[in-house]
Amino acid sequence: MLPDRAPVLRVVPMPADVNQHGDIFGGWIMAQVDIAGGVLAARYARGRVATVAVNSFTFKQPVLVGDVVSFFGDVVRVGRTSVTVSVEVFAQRNPMELVTVKVTEASLTYVAVGADRRPRELTVMATD
Repeated sequence: MLPDRAPVLRVVPMPADVNQHGDIFGGWIMAQVDIAGGVLAARYARGRVATVAVNSFTFKQPVLVGDVVSFFGDVVRVGRTSVTVSVEVFAQRNPMELVTVKVTEASLTYVAVGADRRPRELTVMATD
């Protein structure tokens, strides 16, 4: 079952995203996780952010072509210039008898940057 909140990102991987075994490349999933985490971090920072660390990344199940992949995230830590985000990834497959599986968990840290691309302090937080 999916979490009871809106996903940050929802994507359907295509055949061009598979490895030689027919599963979706781990790198494709990592890129999507970084996008989802970056959306949350930028929203919180109210501006540009840059990924500074992938703290953890666990692949739990393969992602298959045609899965509807949903990315859910939470801000879990805020520093002076940084935001750490937790991202959970779920795949929904087999539309005739829908199956939902958690496929990935990750933690990433982003730093807020100014127009000069140098770290800046977080001064205004999102109020969603």
